[in-house]
Amino acid sequence: MVDYNTIILQFAEQGEKTGWTYVEIPADVAQQMKPGNKRSFRVKGKLDELPIAGMALMPMGEGNFIMSLKKEICKALRKGRGAMLKLQLEPDDDFKFAVPLELLECFEYEPEAEEYFNSLTESHRGYFTKWIDSAKTQPTRDNRIAHTVNAMVKRMDYAQMLRALKKARE
Repeated sequence: MVDYNTIILQFAEQGEKTGWTYVEIPADVAQQMKPGNKRSFRVKGKLDELPIAGMALMPMGEGNFIMSLKKEICKALRKGRGAMLKLQLEPDDDFKFAVPLELLECFEYEPEAEEYFNSLTESHRGYFTKWIDSAKTQPTRDNRIAHTVNAMVKRMDYAQMLRALKKARE
């Protein structure tokens, strides 16, 4: 487990990351957790005294990583940009996204969709899972499940599916 203090930062203008609150994990610290790794990975541990699990560290070039801090986490910490934060982190190799039961039921009727879904990396399966789970109404959830199954049949990744859905609405 790595243990160090850092400052909470916020992107000003960085394309899709504009406004993100995050902490930077220097290359040497990331290498202590996952030697030789240059790809995104999940961590667990504590931010100050707040327990965390399944949080993603994303590569930012030159070996450094960032961990974004959602508003809920900043609120729970009662901290924002510029505040000091104590990190105690270790790899969360046990983290798995829970695939919605309804999606698994649909896969029974579309085995090739399930096969493609399972061929995706854990993080890419997570994009679909989080998108489905974030639906606020059952009709929206059902719609997202149908779009996901359709995307799997067409062997699309998450970004390709979203672009196709946007194009269909135009």
